[in-house]
Formats: sequence, structure tokens, C-alpha cells
Amino acid sequence: MSSTAFAAVLAFTAGLGGAVQIAVQGRLGDRVGAIEAMATASLIGAVLAFVVLLLARRSLAGVGNALGAPKWMLLGGVMSALIILAITVAGPRIGIVATTSVLIAAQFTLATVIDRYGWFGVERVAVSWPRVLGLAFLCVGAVLTLRR
Repeated sequence: MSSTAFAAVLAFTAGLGGAVQIAVQGRLGDRVGAIEAMATASLIGAVLAFVVLLLARRSLAGVGNALGAPKWMLLGGVMSALIILAITVAGPRIGIVATTSVLIAAQFTLATVIDRYGWFGVERVAVSWPRVLGLAFLCVGAVLTLRR
């Protein structure tokens, strides 16, 4: 399997996992509290990540290297906690589809801005009218999912 195909399959699988995560995090949050559920999910994710790192690299040195990187590069961890908390709270209140739709619409919108200005060292990508129209449709679709 090519690296492109592997990346696509991994992204697709993560998308499926995201729907499951919203459902189970919401249930756990209702049972033990949203912050407790976020902390538990983050702890389990961290333990799993360390196990995979040890199995794949036979070392934890990469974590030290990562912590030594410019601090803005560590925003992924902060954003992970925010996402986990948000889906834990939103899922049971607005539903799995609406939570996913709003999250994706917001993600695509900011991703377009990041692409446009080349923030975080990514290559700049022009914003075209078809892209803006697609984002508008996506946002309208997300708003429509909020209606029950």
C-alpha cells in the first residue's frame, strides 16, 4: 500500500472513530462530568501513545525533542483537549451529526484561513470562489443539522 493510500485509509478510519468518540464521550461526560471525561480520555490517549511510541521507536527520546520545539508547535495538545471537551459537552446536547457538522465546518473555515496566509509554516494556498462557495454550503449544512 502506498503512503498516500495508507494516509487516506488512516484519515477515513479516524473519521469513523470521531463519530464513535463523540457518542461515547458524551455518555461518559453525562455519567462522571465533562472535565473528568476529558481528562480520562486524554490520559488513556497519552498512555496508548506512549505504548505505541515505545513499540515503534524503542525510546521516549522523541518526546523530549518535541517538548524542546518552539512552543507554538505544541498547540496540537491544547487543541486536542479543547476538542475532547467540546464533543463531550456538545454531543449529548445537539446530537452526533450536528456536533460533527459544526466541528468540521469550523475546522474547514479556519483551515482555509491558515492555508491562505500560510500560518504555522504551511504552504500558502489561494482562496478561490469555488472554495468559498463550498465553505458557505458546508456552513449552511452545519446550521441545518442543528434543527431537529
